Amino acid sequence: METLTTRGRAVRVGATLLGLALLLLGTVRGTDDDFPFGPFRMYSTSDPPDAPAPDTRVEGVDRTGAVVPLGQDATGIRRAEIEGQQDRYAADPGLLRRVAEAYAERHPAAPDLVEVRIVVRWYDIQGGRPTGRWTDRTAVRWETAP
Repeated sequence: METLTTRGRAVRVGATLLGLALLLLGTVRGTDDDFPFGPFRMYSTSDPPDAPAPDTRVEGVDRTGAVVPLGQDATGIRRAEIEGQQDRYAADPGLLRRVAEAYAERHPAAPDLVEVRIVVRWYDIQGGRPTGRWTDRTAVRWETAP
């Protein structure tokens, strides 16, 4: 076995110090997007036992008035992608046009969508248990021009 050279040792110590510095900086100032050097807060917190639980879905309305579920099978867009960008959709509802286009690409014979909306179903929770009650709230809505 050969002895590690001074240069080799310096490179390894430098890489270790850089990794530790990034880890410390990410822990202090980082976000989930900086993972693995930032905190991954998704599992580090919990909601109070009586806080309502959200369930987000995307749905469309076609020109016949029928409500169409716009999940991954219908559009190719995962729900997590919609949820993760919900603030962008709220700031610019026109971005939901891409969801309608993705649906049309997969279902060319289906009636055109005239509306796409992100709906959050808030399930009522009491004592850490669902009560069976819920409230739907439309978080973002995009409609085609008349």
